[in-house]
Parts: sequence; C-alpha cells; structure tokens
Amino acid sequence: MEMMTQSKHETEWITISLDEYESMKATIETLSSCQAMEKICRGEKELLAGKGKKLETLKKELGF
Repeated sequence: MEMMTQSKHETEWITISLDEYESMKATIETLSSCQAMEKICRGEKELLAGKGKKLETLKKELGF
C-alpha cells in the first residue's frame, strides 16, 4: 500500500473530457444531496432484504 504524501507537482492542471467533467459534477451533486442519499441507502437495505427484482425480470415486465 502506497503512502500518499503532499508534494509540489510539476503539473498544475489536468485535462479531462467534458463528459467526464459533467459526470463528476453529477456524482458530487448526488452525494451532496441528503434526500438522494437517503433514497440510495433505503434501496440498498431493500435489496439486502430481498425486495429487489433481477434486471432480466424487470426487462421482461417492461417489454424490453
């Protein structure tokens, strides 16, 4: 396991695609929303309790 240390980097910027940037912003927005995170946690608990549906079952029900 590598230790992270703070040091002066030679580069002062990075370049990412606009799609990646927008995706990162959306992720930060979701993680910052208490309401969204509560829904995600509730959904995870429901899945663990066996209340979820398999993707293939859902696709058939929706006609995909």
